[in-house]
Amino acid sequence: MANRIRIIGPVGSGKTTLTRKLSEAKGIPMFTLDDMVWSRGPNGDTKNSTEYRDALLNEVIQKESWIIEGTHLGWADVSFEKADLIIFLNPSVSVRIYRFSKRFYRQKRGIDPISYTPTWTIYGRMFKWTYQYETIYKHQVPSIMSEGQAESIEIQDGKELGVF
Repeated sequence: MANRIRIIGPVGSGKTTLTRKLSEAKGIPMFTLDDMVWSRGPNGDTKNSTEYRDALLNEVIQKESWIIEGTHLGWADVSFEKADLIIFLNPSVSVRIYRFSKRFYRQKRGIDPISYTPTWTIYGRMFKWTYQYETIYKHQVPSIMSEGQAESIEIQDGKELGVF
């Protein structure tokens, strides 16, 4: 059974939800790459230095078990190398847009918890990130998945793993 799980997928794919569910089901701590990149504060987010961000990731991957989620490639590739299992969440674009739009609405209304301030600028960027993911980053994931020793799977939804 995998004790080091790396979950990747675009914005709105369900990474955080799947990570939380797997963490609860398996009793493995979860970590979010965005929280390594950003320090969250009451006055907004501050970007961490590259050195601090990398130190946080290196501290996590030294642990016996973890679930790391995020879209980040490049600086976070070591998390793929250390993983026992890589999960690529890849639902359709329409599903992702619906999800991040619903999340934005619910966060703006104070219904859902937030780890960042949901601004209209960030909402607009989600469409940009979706386009970039579809045209650039999505095509890099299969080669990352096939390069290492980790088992890897591509799914549309966490239901395929039986955690919902």
